[in-house]
Amino acid sequence: MNEVIENMNKQDANLSPYATHNKDAIRLVEETPDMRPSFFRDIDRIIYCLSYTRYIDKTQVFSNNENDNISKRMTHVQMVSKIARTLARALNLNEDLTEAIALGHDLGHVPFGHPGEAILNQISLEKTNRMFHHNVHSVRVLKDLEEHGNGSNVTLQVLDGVLCHNGEFVSEEYYPNPKTKEEFLDIYENCYLDPDILKTLHPMTLEGCLVRISDIIAYIGRDIEDAIRLGALSIEEVPKNIIDVLGSTNREIINTVILDIIKNSLNKPYIKMSSEVYQAIKELKRFNHEHIYAKANTEETLSQYETMFRFLFDTYLEDIKKNSKEEDIYLVFLEGMCDKYLKNTSDEQKVIDFIAGMTDDYFQSQYQKRSKRKRDYK
Repeated sequence: MNEVIENMNKQDANLSPYATHNKDAIRLVEETPDMRPSFFRDIDRIIYCLSYTRYIDKTQVFSNNENDNISKRMTHVQMVSKIARTLARALNLNEDLTEAIALGHDLGHVPFGHPGEAILNQISLEKTNRMFHHNVHSVRVLKDLEEHGNGSNVTLQVLDGVLCHNGEFVSEEYYPNPKTKEEFLDIYENCYLDPDILKTLHPMTLEGCLVRISDIIAYIGRDIEDAIRLGALSIEEVPKNIIDVLGSTNREIINTVILDIIKNSLNKPYIKMSSEVYQAIKELKRFNHEHIYAKANTEETLSQYETMFRFLFDTYLEDIKKNSKEEDIYLVFLEGMCDKYLKNTSDEQKVIDFIAGMTDDYFQSQYQKRSKRKRDYK
């Protein structure tokens, strides 16, 4: 068995001096190690968790379309993982830690992607005085919801990378910001209360920095190709100065940015892009927001989503208040949760946790089921 453990840990001996080693892994709850390196073990815990399974039917950008070639959340997560692992291998960083962060980074996404997240955030503010953001909820999923409310006990480095992954904020350089366990937990809690803190988050490891930039690389070109497939955009609309730098296809964009990062980051204590590539990505992000994300849903659709979220929130909260144990929030969710979760979680938060974990299809079927019952009752 000693030989097996040595084989499993060979990667650590050859890592960059700026990489994170498995021996440095920190868990919120100490546990007995096994033959797997710590971050390798985290990968297993993430891919076998129930929230990971539900990636398969969660929106990336475009909801309710009939084109099977359009990205879902699962597709995006796999792309982030592959891009980040490619960079980690090229830069001699910890691939296992990188993969674990990448695979877990979007577990907290709600039905209908970012529009659904914005609605649930507003509901959460109204009902609990706490904000809802998918990256923060991804940490909650791993720390407090999986394993029947006991949490998966993945490492602090993974939780931190997940919390700080937010690809909405692009930088030319990414420097790690080391944290203690206590500092991380304090920042995590403040993310529910401080509306500006998300803009200040920096991962504690270079591997976390890789996932953060890989999140952008994975979606910025793919979203364009998805929009073209749906007839919502043509490549001719993308400004020529951006194409001249990054390329005109998702494949070319990924290749350009990966090679640029490797060139500027090898054997460095930071992750960096050239100014030219950084400016092109900034411009392309702005273009995508104006021509894709702002047009992905009509005002009528967004209004309908809000009606659905608010109806289900009120319905489930009433179920809990009435102790209606024959309803789905009990049968599907609460009956499987441990006493610690049930005793320490407000009714409003229980409803938010339940809704946030739903796939698009399950959310819509629940709305149809409960709204029909209400109409029939009247």
